[in-house]
Amino acid sequence: MPKIKILPKEIAELIAAGEVVERPASVIKELMENAIDAGSSSVTVEIKNGGITYIRVTDNGCGISRDDIHTAFISHATSKISTRDDLYAIGTLGFRGEALASIAAVSNVEVLTRTPEEETGTRYCISAGEETLVDDAGCPLGTTIVVRDLFFNTPARMKFLKKDVSEANAVASIADKIALSNPDVSIRFIREGKNTLFTSGSGDLKTTAYEIFGKDFSDGLIEADYSFESVQISGLISKPTKSRPNRNMQFFFVNGRLVRSGTASAALSEAYKNSIMVGKFPYCVLNITTAPGLVDVNVHPAKTEVRFANERTVFSAVYYAAKNALERRDETPKVTIPRTPQAELFEPAHPKTEQMRLPEKQPDFWNRMSSSEYRSAQQTEKPRYSYPQQSAPAPREDIVSVASPDKKPETADTEPSTIQHFLDAQRAKKEETAVIESEVRTDPEPIDEPAAASEEKAEEIIQTVDTVAEDKIEDKPEEPSVIVIGEAFRTYIIVQQGESIFLVDKHAAHERMLFNELVKNDTKRSTQMLLTPITVTLSKEEYSAVLDNLDMLMQAGFAVEDFGYSVVIVRECPMEISADEVPDIVAELAGYLVENRQKLISEKKEWLFSLMACKAAIKGGMYTTEYERELFIKRLFASPEIRYCPHGRPVMIEITRRELEKNFGRA
Repeated sequence: MPKIKILPKEIAELIAAGEVVERPASVIKELMENAIDAGSSSVTVEIKNGGITYIRVTDNGCGISRDDIHTAFISHATSKISTRDDLYAIGTLGFRGEALASIAAVSNVEVLTRTPEEETGTRYCISAGEETLVDDAGCPLGTTIVVRDLFFNTPARMKFLKKDVSEANAVASIADKIALSNPDVSIRFIREGKNTLFTSGSGDLKTTAYEIFGKDFSDGLIEADYSFESVQISGLISKPTKSRPNRNMQFFFVNGRLVRSGTASAALSEAYKNSIMVGKFPYCVLNITTAPGLVDVNVHPAKTEVRFANERTVFSAVYYAAKNALERRDETPKVTIPRTPQAELFEPAHPKTEQMRLPEKQPDFWNRMSSSEYRSAQQTEKPRYSYPQQSAPAPREDIVSVASPDKKPETADTEPSTIQHFLDAQRAKKEETAVIESEVRTDPEPIDEPAAASEEKAEEIIQTVDTVAEDKIEDKPEEPSVIVIGEAFRTYIIVQQGESIFLVDKHAAHERMLFNELVKNDTKRSTQMLLTPITVTLSKEEYSAVLDNLDMLMQAGFAVEDFGYSVVIVRECPMEISADEVPDIVAELAGYLVENRQKLISEKKEWLFSLMACKAAIKGGMYTTEYERELFIKRLFASPEIRYCPHGRPVMIEITRRELEKNFGRA
């Protein structure tokens, strides 16, 4: 039996560090929380190479005294709790005393700090858990911690880190969330020498949200404030008209600590029920304040999950806070009609300049034409029947014109409107020429050859046109006899075929058609350049996931670029979707990429194609004409492979005549 032994200090520290420090973002979170607990009003974070080689966190808090600096880097050393009872009333972000020791165990750490009572600061250096320097230093009030070469002594951990960009985005996400939970603290984030985030610390939550996520995000927020029993809810929720395809932009804070709360999220969704579209979710920044003894934060190693003493109270508080805010801000959209001044009513009407009219939309909306195909069609399109252009014959000196005075002479501009008229005109012209020549010339000549040739050419044209017309008719296989009876609820097309009646879900069927076309044309995607590029604001995790999959998006037809500050810009999109659908598709795709990072590119593209097909397909409740239904059903029944939508729902259901007669008692 193996002998049980106590692990050496350095190995025990490395094990403990693995639970606390997973990546640079974990270091930033612990150091920023310590700065907030120190009473700082200003915190600056700087990173290089995603935080792997360099991290600096500077605050203006109370600082660390020289007597305590040694103790601060020992495991389970903290100034925030001292007795057992303190664990049931935690009012600070940190309390375990593991962060500094875990960080120092896997990196090189340098600390500059000074308290208000000290005239001279302290410089302290520790590497891989071993103290290397303690000295005097001139420094301002507060603490500066510099972390270099993270995981330099654990190469196995280093291999699991992502690209610098991804790690930096994870750090930026932590900075955003801490800034949201502390609007009275000014947060500055410097990334590769560039200032990418700065909050003023004004104490106004909406201003902080604007500084972090931009105008579009903050304009869609309304205030929510409610108290229920021992729970106080304050913060911002989104308007019903401003929604997102996922919950990634829902931020819940419990006593200033960012947490994931299924209870609060469910309460928020319930409050928006019947006020928001199905499949859409609100976003929010809500702070849940309760007595420290009624919430247990010592549940998860990262302290991102909590347990409430009374979940029902929290649910009710969040629900009524959101419900009351929505009722107070229930604004009906208003339309302002401009009033015409009385002076203009008596002025004479001036003729209006005619405007150029665009061609009407084709009734067949089941297929779309790309811009390149449209231009090609415009250049090559010709009339169904073409006629030879004839030039006026040169006058002959030996022929005298005896045309009737009331008959207008034919010119080259006179052109028959049909083939038959063309032949009649040629015959009349031939006969007239023959009469003139027989009366004027002494020795008659045979019939004018050009006229005969023209008649032969016209007959040839007729044969060519008929041949082309026959060729243009596609050789389609014999289609089953179907009768479109009508449409129910503007969603289900009723079709009769033989001894059966089919109810066709037009959205599901159209979705499957589009999905098949997208998969078929994967290598030759037709795109459209947007007249106005579209910007989409994402969370930092979504932003990083999209940037990691730009090549996949380009293959799918989306020209997406990094626009900075958690924003991406879309310049091109596939022909199959409209520009209005682009923001939802990008946001929904970003959420999917965050949750399915390990999936293959082919699986991601297939999911994106199904999403595009769903967005582009005709929706249930939309009106379709009789012609559109007829064309649609012909295409559907000519494609036996279209029987299920990409999500697995049936496209149609069949009711046989025998089943109907049985239900009516006829069989």
